[in-house]
Amino acid sequence: MELNHHTAVGSAVRRRVALVPGWVASAAAVAPFLAGLPVPPPLQYGPLVVSVVLLGLPHGAVDHLAVARTRGQRPGWRAIARVFALYGVVGGAYALVWFLAPAAAFVLFIAVTWFHWGQGDLYALLALADADHLRSRPQRVGAVLVRGGLPMLVPLLAFPEWYRRVATDLVSLFAPDAAAAIAWAFRTDVRTGLAVAYGALVVVTLAVGFARADARRPWLLDAGETLGLLAYFALVPPVLAIGVYFCLWHSLRHVVRLLLVDDDATAALANRDPAAALARFARDAAPLTAASLALLGGLYFLVPNPPASVPEWVALYLVFIAVVTLPHVVVVTVMDREQGIWA
Repeated sequence: MELNHHTAVGSAVRRRVALVPGWVASAAAVAPFLAGLPVPPPLQYGPLVVSVVLLGLPHGAVDHLAVARTRGQRPGWRAIARVFALYGVVGGAYALVWFLAPAAAFVLFIAVTWFHWGQGDLYALLALADADHLRSRPQRVGAVLVRGGLPMLVPLLAFPEWYRRVATDLVSLFAPDAAAAIAWAFRTDVRTGLAVAYGALVVVTLAVGFARADARRPWLLDAGETLGLLAYFALVPPVLAIGVYFCLWHSLRHVVRLLLVDDDATAALANRDPAAALARFARDAAPLTAASLALLGGLYFLVPNPPASVPEWVALYLVFIAVVTLPHVVVVTVMDREQGIWA
């Protein structure tokens, strides 16, 4: 397992770079809603729009280098070509599903993102927060389900109409009537059952972790983040909540993970120069971020019902994010295996 090395290197930056921005941004996003202040819906789309160039889309644009670096190798053309082929085959097949069965594609998007965002937080807990209480594989599965459910399930429970609106915007790009196929997810009885099951999972996962923790601080951080995010996603409307979380929580933590497998970036972090490390990431991510923007523009001309408003443009962007997330999850899963996340 490589995590001990990453933890040692990351200890100087984990609060300043990997963890603290997400905490601060989440608290700042909650504040106006706690104070009863209105946030105009157009402004709520801002963080998702910004994520096109800031951390969100770029955080997956280094996948072609990530696996080789995780293995301690210099990325060669064969390794890079394999990742490009993965994106072409897996991403292309999933894009086709959006055109043929958009409602099913949306459900798959939620499921894959649930796993992936939970997967990202599991790595952060183990490598950046020294979470010794997550000892067994079942506990780590529980952590993935709990953490991924915070952004993917809690907004459905707290803001069903917002959630339905976003789902309809995505599906309607391909078939306006297809959204009826997922109407069952918004029924009160379904949401109540999900809330009870998810609440029980949160309690059991945290309780088992508490019983198995040697050190209390990592468990307290885990519990604090879990309960804090639970409140965050219950109070902040989904579009704003997801946009802030995507940029400054999930994506930023993954960027730090990438820095810790890049020798030059690791050296910069060891020299307490996170700006240099982040600049190196930006340089690595720039070419494929630009290519992704071009592909996103191409998608506009392919969808049967092109977007005409900001919510619809954001929906198109989310469809593109869905398509590239599936192969991205494959890459991150390989990184998990190489780093012993499930060992």
